[in-house]
Amino acid sequence: MKWYLLALKKYDVLRGRASRKELGKFLFYNLVFILLAIATDNILGLTAAGLPYGLFNYVYITAILIPTFAVSIRRLHDVGKSGWFSLIVLVPVLGLIWLIILFCSNGVDGQNRYGSDPKEMAIN
Repeated sequence: MKWYLLALKKYDVLRGRASRKELGKFLFYNLVFILLAIATDNILGLTAAGLPYGLFNYVYITAILIPTFAVSIRRLHDVGKSGWFSLIVLVPVLGLIWLIILFCSNGVDGQNRYGSDPKEMAIN
């Protein structure tokens, strides 16, 4: 949970690097909270137009959008790519696949032009 909270605290930090662990744990907790929001929407009957999600899911997704972009950009910095490279997701199908491959790749060892290695400063 501390990795999730760390990413939320650094929602406005687009400089530096994020490890695979930071991004992975952030996305895991995001998925858990999205599923909880969907369950809450269904239990309370707040679903939208026959969809399985509604108000709570929309509010959560909107609130988490900027921190998600920030941690994704820092993760791209860790593999040596510019944050602008995240726009590759706009290429249908292949862009998303390539972005996932980059997110799963090892980061550059040691210092790179975006900062020091996050593994050296890891939180246990």
